[in-house]
Amino acid sequence: ILLAISDLLCIVVWQGSALEQAIISQRPKLEKLIATTAHEKMPWFHGKIDREDSEQRLLRSSRVNGKFLIRQRENNGRNVSFALCLLHNNQVMHYRIDKDRAGKLSIPDGKKFDTLWQLVEHYSYKPDGLLRVLTETCPRPSHDSVQGATGGILSRIKSYSFPKPGQKKVPVENPYNFRSNLELPKPNITEAMPMDTQVYESPYADPEELRSTTVKRSDLTLEDGELGSGNFGTVLRGVYQMKKTQKIVAVKILKNDDNNTAVKDEMLREASVMQQLDNPYIVRMIGICEAENLMLVMELAELGPLHKFLQKNKHISMKNITELVHQVSMGMKYLEEHNFVHRDLAARNVLLVTQHYAKISDFGLSKALAEEENYYKAKGHGKWPLKWYAPECMNYLKFSSKSDVWSFGVLMWEAFSYGQKPYKGLKGNEVIQMIESGERMSAPADCPAEMYNLMRKCWTYKPDERPGFSVVEPRLRHYYYDISQ
Repeated sequence: ILLAISDLLCIVVWQGSALEQAIISQRPKLEKLIATTAHEKMPWFHGKIDREDSEQRLLRSSRVNGKFLIRQRENNGRNVSFALCLLHNNQVMHYRIDKDRAGKLSIPDGKKFDTLWQLVEHYSYKPDGLLRVLTETCPRPSHDSVQGATGGILSRIKSYSFPKPGQKKVPVENPYNFRSNLELPKPNITEAMPMDTQVYESPYADPEELRSTTVKRSDLTLEDGELGSGNFGTVLRGVYQMKKTQKIVAVKILKNDDNNTAVKDEMLREASVMQQLDNPYIVRMIGICEAENLMLVMELAELGPLHKFLQKNKHISMKNITELVHQVSMGMKYLEEHNFVHRDLAARNVLLVTQHYAKISDFGLSKALAEEENYYKAKGHGKWPLKWYAPECMNYLKFSSKSDVWSFGVLMWEAFSYGQKPYKGLKGNEVIQMIESGERMSAPADCPAEMYNLMRKCWTYKPDERPGFSVVEPRLRHYYYDISQ
C-alpha cells in the first residue's frame, strides 16, 4: 500500500494522456489501495482513538444493542491492528482484529477477511462468535478527523474509472461519497439471540457488585421442592440477595452424612472448574456457601435438562433443536480453546434457560489440562457413562476435547431423537463391541441428513481423524443459518 501511495504521489503531477496511461498501468495497486483503505471513509471507522474514548462515543445518545465502531489500536510500531467495539446491554465489548502475514484480518479464531468493510458486512448478518450482530453505526463526531489513516491520499483522488487498454474511460460514481450513517443489512433471523435477553447478564454485571467466591448463608434463601438429585445430594431453588438486587439461583447441596472427605473434595473440584469459566453457553458459578452443608450456588436454568424437555415437547421443530445443539457446540468450543475436558457431555447435562437458550452444566468430571498436554489419563475406571464415551476413553482411559466431540455426537443423537436413550436395550459391553465392529447408531427419525452426517464425523474411531469443535461448531452454525434464511 505504501508503494502504491508513493506511485500515486508521482502520478498526480502528470497531465493528459500520460496520467490516463499511468493510472491504467497502476490499476492493480490502485484497486488494492482502494479496497484496503476504504474503511477510512466509513462513518464507523474512528481512527486511532483509545479504549476509553471509544466507550464514551458508543454510550453517547442512542444505546441500541449492536451499535459499533472500529478503532485503530496502539501497537508500539508493530503491524497495524484494530478493535471492534460493540455495545451490548449498556456495556462496551472490545474484540481485537489482527492482521496475519498474508494481510488477512480476523477476530481471534474467527473468519478471515481481506478488508474491514467485508468484516463489518459479515458480522452484520451473523454474530459468528460476537455477543450479537452489528446493527447501528456509531458515527464519528462531525469535527473529528481520522487519525492513523494513510495521510488522506484517498480524498485527493477524483472519481475515475479504470478502463482496460483500448477501452474508453467511463465516469463512475465516486466510491467514497458514503452516506453519513451506513445502513447495515439486517440479519434474516426473527428469533432473539439468547444474549439479547437479561438471562445472560452476569450476577456481577454491575461493577458495584464485587465478585466473590463465597456466598454468605444470610444472603441465601432456600425454597421447598427439589429441582434434582444425585449421589452428591440435592438441588434446590433459592434466592440470592445481592447489594442491589436479588437473583433466582440453583443451589447444589452436598449430602454428606458420613462426612466423606472424598465427596466434599469432588464437589469443591467442580466449583473450582466452574469458577474459571465465563461463557454464555455454560452455567455460571456464583459462589460456594459453607453452612449446615456445603452448597454450590449457580445460576438457574428454569426449563431443566434438554432430554426431559424434548421428551415432553415433541412439537419442537428441527430448526429449534439445531439452534440448541449449535449453542452447546459454542460452549464446547470455548472449553476446547481454554484446554478444558468436560468428560460428561450428554443431554442430561445441558440445561435450558428458555426454549431457545441452552447451557452446559455438571463439571464434576471435568479436567483442566496443562498447556503442554492435549489429553487427561484417568487412574482407573469409575461410574462412567460408557454410552457417551469414545473408544480411547474405554480402551486407554484417555480423555481429550476429541473424546468430548464423540460425546457431543451422542448428545446430537439424543436431541434429534427428542430425548430417546442412546443404544437403547444394549448393555455397556455390547455398546463397546458394536463400536469396535465399526457399527454406529442409525439416524433418528426425520433427522436432517446433514446433521446425521455430522454425528458420524463425531464418531470417527481414531481421535486424530475426528474433527475438533473448531470444525464442528462452524458446520452447525452454517447449517442453522442456511435453514433460517
